[in-house]
Parts: sequence; structure tokens; C-alpha cells
Amino acid sequence: MGADDRLREYRGKRDFERTREPSGRTASSGEEPRFVVQIHDARRMHFDFRLQVGDVLRSWSIPKGPSTDPHDKRLAVPTEDHPLEYEDFEGVIPKGEYGGGTVIVWDHGTYEPLSHDRRGRPVDFAESLEHGHATFRLHGAKLHGEYALTRFRSGDGDGEEQSWLLVKKGPARTAGHGTPDPRRARSVRTGRTLAQVAADDGGA
Repeated sequence: MGADDRLREYRGKRDFERTREPSGRTASSGEEPRFVVQIHDARRMHFDFRLQVGDVLRSWSIPKGPSTDPHDKRLAVPTEDHPLEYEDFEGVIPKGEYGGGTVIVWDHGTYEPLSHDRRGRPVDFAESLEHGHATFRLHGAKLHGEYALTRFRSGDGDGEEQSWLLVKKGPARTAGHGTPDPRRARSVRTGRTLAQVAADDGGA
């Protein structure tokens, strides 16, 4: 499936004449896969965790945000694939648009796929996600070290939904903390808070 097919849901939810979000027309990728964590002050405050897989960003909504404490298991709800350019998106999505609210880039960088089969052989990262468990090492400005995404089922009967858990692996960092405070957090790109971005962009 190509990027155009994978981005159909993303594009169908947005009016690009109203929102400054990228439409995905100029995607390019480097040698190392990228990741980004954005704070999104929408109807409900949450963090968006995105991993480059091929020519799109696989995306999860994480209500409490990623943690550096291995004891924390963060719920990660899958959302639609986003274009690679979304790594740099920061600003205000207009009211009435899908996801209306303020977005800042809390962290970004590269990651190393670490998934292996039972014999210790490397497994294609997209394939490991399809099988419901993927491990990777983040190299960001704020997040470092090994993490795992594991799928599980929530709900019952016909109402079952697939959710994931994002967990830090290994020992906790000395300076580690649980949940980042989204109101005080600053953009790794511009140093601005959510409130400053909202004010600069004319309000949400």
C-alpha cells in the first residue's frame, strides 16, 4: 500500500484550505527512521506519538504522554497515519476542523528498530507492528533509550477495540519522571509553550 492510500483517511478528515497541517505532497525520508511526540491541546489534552514506518508516520494518541519510568504503562490508542512532514507541524488547528486546538512539537529525533524473532534474528519493523509487538530505541532531545509498543484488546464482543501500551524498558533514569506537564512543556523546535503558540497564531 502506497503513501497516497495510507493517507486517504488523514486527508479525508481535513480541509487544507482552512488548516495549515501538511497534506503529504512533498514527503521525503532520510536514512534513519524518525519519530516525533506532539502535545495536542484539543477537546482533550493528549500527546501524539508518531513513528516513521516506510513513507508515513504511524500514530498513537497517548493521554498521559510517554514516561521515562519503566513501571508506567501508557495507554496508546492508534490513530490514522500522518505524512512525514507532520513531524515539523506546530500551530493552531482551527475550531471546527478535525482535532481543532494547539499543537507543539515536544520531542523529535530518530529511532532504531530492535524487534527480533524467537531465534534472535531482526524482524521488519512494519511486520513486528502488524504482529502486535515492537521494540525500538529512541534518540530524541528528551526521550532516550529502549521502548516497546504492545497491542491488546479492550472492550467486549462486537465492541472490541485494539489499543496499545507504550512502556519504557530497562532501569529508570535517575532524573526520570512520570508524566510531563503539558501546560508547562516547551517545544523542542521553538521553545514555546502551548499558550504562547496559541497567542502567536491568534488563538485556538
